[in-house]
Amino acid sequence: MRAFLKSKDNLENTPTIDVTGSKSESNRLLLLQALYPNIAIENLSESDDTIVLKKGLEIINGVVDVGHAGTAMRFLTAYFAAKEGAEVILKGSDRMHQRPIKILVDALSALGAKIEYLETEGYPPLRVFGKKIEGGSVKIEANVSSQYISALLLIAPSFPKGLELELKGSITSVPYIEMTLSLLKQIGVESTFLENLIKIEPLAKSLNTTFVVESDWSSASYFYSLIALSKASSAILKRYSEDSLQGDAALVSIYKLLGVETVFNASEYSITLSKRKDHVSDFLSLDLTNTPDIAQTIAVTCFGLGIGCKLIGLHTLKIKETDRLSALKTELEKLGAIVTLTSNSLELDSLSITGSSETYKKNILIETYHDHRMAMAFAPLAVRFPISVNNPMVVAKSFPTFWEDLATMGVEVGFQ
Repeated sequence: MRAFLKSKDNLENTPTIDVTGSKSESNRLLLLQALYPNIAIENLSESDDTIVLKKGLEIINGVVDVGHAGTAMRFLTAYFAAKEGAEVILKGSDRMHQRPIKILVDALSALGAKIEYLETEGYPPLRVFGKKIEGGSVKIEANVSSQYISALLLIAPSFPKGLELELKGSITSVPYIEMTLSLLKQIGVESTFLENLIKIEPLAKSLNTTFVVESDWSSASYFYSLIALSKASSAILKRYSEDSLQGDAALVSIYKLLGVETVFNASEYSITLSKRKDHVSDFLSLDLTNTPDIAQTIAVTCFGLGIGCKLIGLHTLKIKETDRLSALKTELEKLGAIVTLTSNSLELDSLSITGSSETYKKNILIETYHDHRMAMAFAPLAVRFPISVNNPMVVAKSFPTFWEDLATMGVEVGFQ
């Protein structure tokens, strides 16, 4: 299936869009709820990833197929390792079996877990034998994926001895670690995070807590991009807070540089996005080490605006649903951009783009590589010129209503 996208003559006037709950918050809360059933959750994400995780948590013995859901693979590995009596096989898509998990398995094994590789060492599928883990001290590489760290932190309060976690190397995606620690604090867990050491105290019973999941900021990025690329547009996005736990709320300051103003409506728990002026510079330089999930959106926005950019701190993008750096380069170059990728210890992988509005190539088919963010990052270009997107339903992984909401903004969406 393909989606064919083009802009109407005028984008709709300030539609209200109800973005699904944060996948990152939802997945963490579901795992905590499995450990502490007196936790209640409202506005749970409707994403495929969250549905997969929720179903997986209901299984004690058998096969759990997570498909493309990387967070589910990592969180469930930790959860089942500490679930006494559980015995499961964790598997996924072909791409999932190419995504490394050795760092997490090694850390769990050092704590006493029993996990076997069923095919290639260091990669899923896994057989996990659940047992009581006492806790203690362990070290983990911190520069690959923060999800390994969060997986350990989420189960740590169930350890009788708690957990002392030493993070080795530069820490990637710190806001996601801080989100995990904040949620733990709200259920009564005591913790400290000083330099490269995290300590989690044991918790026998959580506080009776109801969480209302904030809408997903990563998903909001596509509307920021659309408005930045439009001549004049605005939108209201529901359930967003100025004191968000999500690191991708950095969109507010980043897209201000690209001509989008954000107004927080505290009483209505929403934000209003408006195109107020053109972008403020002809070159954007950003370190996205803490916010890698919005890198694709920003890169496409800059190309669409005809401005150059250099984005660094993108090393984790190579082990996502696809190698996102290579995929970005391939698809942007189809459209006429000049893209350079670099990899070195100082920049932790970077992407640079040059190209102007005169270089646009219209009616190009964008490949998605089974990656939801590839589809959604490129879609806003439709307000500048017609494009088409292959395998558009991949967006269900994180944002099932994306195409309907894009149409609400005034983009014509057809499927064939």
